[in-house]
Amino acid sequence: MTQKATLLLTTISISFLCLGQQESKLDSLNLAIKNSNDIAEKVELLRDKFNIQLYSETGSAKEIAQKVLTISIKENYLNGIAIGNYCLGNYFYISNNLDSASFYYNKTIKISQKHNLNKQLTIALSGKAIIKADTGDYFGAIQLNDSILPLYKKMNNYLGLGITLGNSARSYQTMGQYDRAMAGYIDALKVLDTIDKEPFRKADILMDIGKINYSQGNYNQSIEYYNQALEIYENTTDYLYQAYLLNHMANTYVELGALEIALKTYQQSLTISKKFNYLNHTADALANIGIIQRKLGNYEIGLKSQLQALQINKSSNTIDNVVSVLGEIGKTYTELNDLPNAFKFLNQSIHLADSIKTANYLLSGLNYRAAAFEKANKYREANIDRKRYQKLNDSIFNADKTKQIEQLRTLYETEQKEAEIALQQEEIKTLNEKAKVDKLRKGLYAGGMASAIALSGLLVFGFRQRIKKNRIEKEKISEQLEHKQKELTSQTLHLVQKSQFIAEIKENLENLKNSPEKFKVEFKRIVMLLKKQNAADKDWEVFKSYFSEVHQDFEEKLKAITDKITDKELRLASYVKMGLNNNEIANILNVLPSSIHTSKYRLKQKLIIDKDLDFDGFIKSL
Repeated sequence: MTQKATLLLTTISISFLCLGQQESKLDSLNLAIKNSNDIAEKVELLRDKFNIQLYSETGSAKEIAQKVLTISIKENYLNGIAIGNYCLGNYFYISNNLDSASFYYNKTIKISQKHNLNKQLTIALSGKAIIKADTGDYFGAIQLNDSILPLYKKMNNYLGLGITLGNSARSYQTMGQYDRAMAGYIDALKVLDTIDKEPFRKADILMDIGKINYSQGNYNQSIEYYNQALEIYENTTDYLYQAYLLNHMANTYVELGALEIALKTYQQSLTISKKFNYLNHTADALANIGIIQRKLGNYEIGLKSQLQALQINKSSNTIDNVVSVLGEIGKTYTELNDLPNAFKFLNQSIHLADSIKTANYLLSGLNYRAAAFEKANKYREANIDRKRYQKLNDSIFNADKTKQIEQLRTLYETEQKEAEIALQQEEIKTLNEKAKVDKLRKGLYAGGMASAIALSGLLVFGFRQRIKKNRIEKEKISEQLEHKQKELTSQTLHLVQKSQFIAEIKENLENLKNSPEKFKVEFKRIVMLLKKQNAADKDWEVFKSYFSEVHQDFEEKLKAITDKITDKELRLASYVKMGLNNNEIANILNVLPSSIHTSKYRLKQKLIIDKDLDFDGFIKSL
């Protein structure tokens, strides 16, 4: 392992020598573009330039894509218009703007379908499939990819075929179906090994196989695949993926216990990321370097890296990474015995993780804060965090199991549909063969065809009915939830209006005290109205029933923090969750607003909410 690591670090150090080759190629392309008078040739040259700069100078790549679109529209070159839109889609995808990427892919698909531009159609559909996978629709991505494969085969586009096979395998990998993923990657490599074009595509597959080995604990094999991928990325001057891959490699060295090698590998990733202004990769590398330095006992150095990572993540609005780094900074301060700062950062991390519902980061934050509480001899608070950690961990485990079951169910239905279609095609094929063998049996053939058509209709009808049934069920659940939400809102409004009514009645009673002649006449009527309206306990029970259906785990979350919360405090927190202000809550509970302020303060202490955090904001985030 040591020899491999030494070789790795040596090869990384020479990767920047390829920069001169890239610049030379760009110079040649610029000259060719300048001298070209043919629109088709110029567009292809610009696309080559776009592909080179997409991962190294992303801003310049966008300008090239726009230029392709501009000159193609001017010359009414339809293929170029499709290419320009597709390149813009790729630019926005790399920039993590999926809505804009999808918009330009759709424009490419529309013009390609209209003018039979099959090449541009397939690559745009591939882009859409990738976006489906990125947004969690893995089966949708696989099905779309499967529909594209015949088009690539028909065009003898083996590069597209290999890429698409790899993309489907990547979706299987994300779902944890590693056997299917490996089979798909092997099929992709078999295709990509036969062509020389875009060798970095093969590197992408090798890197993904490395990730599978990492997931299964085969760390040495993972490093071997990462090395093969890295060599290709270096030869093709793909600096973005070099930085990305090096982070993964370093993570693997951490699992192998080779912390010094991991640190050097992170630093190599950082060097590349800073040179080409890859902000996300820069922040990732800095954060990871901070963790390694902490593990090595270099707390101050590690803290400096983590604080730098935090600033970058805040500026680039990567909220998940902000949550993660806040937690790691808190842990480092705990190791430094600077507990005030430790709690400051850990509380921020936990609060943010709670508000954006990132369970994994919330788990680590709770774990880190429990350790900090123990170090501060606050064992009760530590125990609360441990209990909440365990409960959340159990819920994630159950959610993952449910998700796996749902994925298997969807997979089963997909395969069942494929089997039905195959059976239908086989029936039609059989009937056609019978017709060829015996032309005299026209009546039977006609009947057979009718049967086949009927079977086809039944199969399609059955499948559509199943889809319709699922859709109706989903709509029904959605309608029920919407109804509950409306009922809860209505009940909340009723409580507010009722409290206002009672306040007005009280004010009238005070006025009547000063007019005895009116008091006798109006007193009985006012008392009757008050009795009719002031059914407080019943109103609370109705409100509570609707509230618990819409916010099912709200009470559990509060009691996970402290099991000493009273019904009165739970009621207060529920009204805050619904967005009522102090005056509105005071009117409902028939107390002074100052009393609500005091009650909030006491509940804030009981829930161990940091004094710098807003009570109402914390409650609404639960």
